[in-house]
Amino acid sequence: MTSIDELVAAVHQAPEGPDVAAFFDYDGTIISGYSATAFYRHRILSLQLGPVELVRTLLHGARGITSEDEFAAFLELTLAAWKGRTQQDMRELGDRLFKHEIAGRLHAETWRLVQAHHAMGHTVVVASSATTFQVEPMAEELGADYVLCTQLEVVDGVLTGRSTGHAMWAGGKAAAVLRLADEQDLDLEASFAYSNGHEDFGFLQTVGHPVCVEPDDGLKRIAAEQDWPVLRCEGRGGTPGPVEVARTAAFYGGLAGALGTGLGLGLLNRSRETLLNITGGVGADVSLAVAGIDVRVVSGTEHLWSARPCVFVFNHQSKIDTILLMKLLRGGFTGVAKKEVANVPGFGQVFRLAGVAFIDRANSSQARKAMEPAVQKLRDGTSLVIAPEGTRSATPRLGPFKKGAFHLAMQADVPMVPIVIRNAGEVMWRGAQTVRPGRVEVVVLAPIDTSAWKAKTVAAHTDEVRRQFVDTLAAWPTESEVSP
Repeated sequence: MTSIDELVAAVHQAPEGPDVAAFFDYDGTIISGYSATAFYRHRILSLQLGPVELVRTLLHGARGITSEDEFAAFLELTLAAWKGRTQQDMRELGDRLFKHEIAGRLHAETWRLVQAHHAMGHTVVVASSATTFQVEPMAEELGADYVLCTQLEVVDGVLTGRSTGHAMWAGGKAAAVLRLADEQDLDLEASFAYSNGHEDFGFLQTVGHPVCVEPDDGLKRIAAEQDWPVLRCEGRGGTPGPVEVARTAAFYGGLAGALGTGLGLGLLNRSRETLLNITGGVGADVSLAVAGIDVRVVSGTEHLWSARPCVFVFNHQSKIDTILLMKLLRGGFTGVAKKEVANVPGFGQVFRLAGVAFIDRANSSQARKAMEPAVQKLRDGTSLVIAPEGTRSATPRLGPFKKGAFHLAMQADVPMVPIVIRNAGEVMWRGAQTVRPGRVEVVVLAPIDTSAWKAKTVAAHTDEVRRQFVDTLAAWPTESEVSP
């Protein structure tokens, strides 16, 4: 077996520049399992799949595709199911299934390899027998330069039920790589290819650096014969087992117990601070510990305290981000929510107890006035924690930043402190219902002085701070220190 660190080191030892390519198979290599499963599950749940199609689909899913004839039959089944649907409709379905299901199967190890190739300026290519609707959402997330996949015939914006171009299975994929290399003058001897299936033997042979990722039995034998490196990946997706369910129950149980204790002591002492400190600090410590999640600040611990009150901004990947921040910040902070949340039964009361600043987002014509409650929190000495992406990312890729947090810091004249989180999505992906044990690392960047910021320069400052996040994630520090 070859470790991910060894493979990343091999990438960094390769020549730089776009003449070197990295070809990634999709199903089983970039993601765990098959992207087609999500599309067929959608058809089953929406009652669009007949009994014959259902049986044939289940058979393909259970044993995989082992020959070119089977691939042709499976493709025919797929195209028949999509015949008559609009191209736009299929693109929207592909994006939706990617965001809510397929992205959760992304191999973190493959993601690291893609980022390593980008850092070297290599040409990144996704090569797959899957259709464009399955592949393109992930290719966009990966920042792929080219996509080689099964193209579908479209007439007047409607799918005809036929494919176009060359078959992209087995030898067809290898031929597509050779054509692209010829067109773009790629140095295949210096290039890399990654796959999990024995049918991709020819595809892997086209380059000087083939790598077998989670190989099937056939590719395992080939890897041993050819002395090719083999990468093992952590499991992704799938139905949670009893251990995961029990761990998750303990995770939420730790929070609930701390909340009960905090409420009791807070009411007894008539202290909201007691409530928040016990629920946030102790509750976060206990819940993360029982879930087997180790949180470490690898750099910048002092910045968690040195500039308060301030606006803390963080990259948002997971449902546990709030718990991570409670552990890191302990107390003296709150969040921001839209005004309507205050009236939601249960959540509204909890948010009020936590001192959340409610803002009127509908009042866009008077944005400065709408943010006054949050600005007042800062002026009163309470820090705010905001995710400038606005929503959780489907993959580790950093999303665009909204400007609200930056306007708040400017209006209140307080510093901004970036908190960069890595691997939160690995312990609990945005769409997951259970937690996994693992290690989450954090880098806290130096406070940013906002005293000279102006409304007309906020967009530039937003871009500058986002670039700090991007650069930190790309060049992660290696020295570790245990977080508080």
